[in-house]
Amino acid sequence: MNQELEKNILKTGTSLVGIVCKDGVIMAGDKRTTAGNMVMNKNKQKVVQISDNLIISGTGTASDIEMLKKIVQAELRLKELKSKKQTTIKEAANFIANMSYRNIRQPTMIPFIAGIMLGGLNEDGTTELYSIEPAGSVMKVENFDANFSSGMPFILGLLERQYKKDLTIQQGIELAIEALKSSTQIDTASGNGIDVFSITKEGIKHEVNQEISPEYKNK
Repeated sequence: MNQELEKNILKTGTSLVGIVCKDGVIMAGDKRTTAGNMVMNKNKQKVVQISDNLIISGTGTASDIEMLKKIVQAELRLKELKSKKQTTIKEAANFIANMSYRNIRQPTMIPFIAGIMLGGLNEDGTTELYSIEPAGSVMKVENFDANFSSGMPFILGLLERQYKKDLTIQQGIELAIEALKSSTQIDTASGNGIDVFSITKEGIKHEVNQEISPEYKNK
């Protein structure tokens, strides 16, 4: 019963990518969600801005990711109102990591499964990218990451060959698009479109919002 239930829970099979550039950070993701072997949503934005300076993306059980986003958004806003200071990316990443650590260790019929990437802009103009695994460990990303998304093997394989230090933001955008394309062509849990965000000292920008639509051609 539990196995059948878990098999059909809505999941963000997901291809996520985060790339550190010389003048900022790129975060990107596909648009498909699945339940078992069924495609349930073809237009799900998985890379989301949750505050003036933070972007979050997630892979795993869709309900866990959505609830985590809402809680993080509310708690960080409350913290900022109390302290009258903007939350740093490192503080936000550790807050998410603590939530993940507690949630996965609570006895439950359906375990908490959500891997998270968090990027943002600090008050001093610096940008950072963090990867938080489902069990709660947190890692600052120095080059690139795909968290635990189902497209990770294909994305990392491409980035290992093509990533170079001191990429410009535009080069990072193009590399993120290529990484997602390499994944969505192979990974059945990823596809239908891509979103790409840039984070620089100028702010956060939704750079790319593309749909992948099937075409039928006569041979």
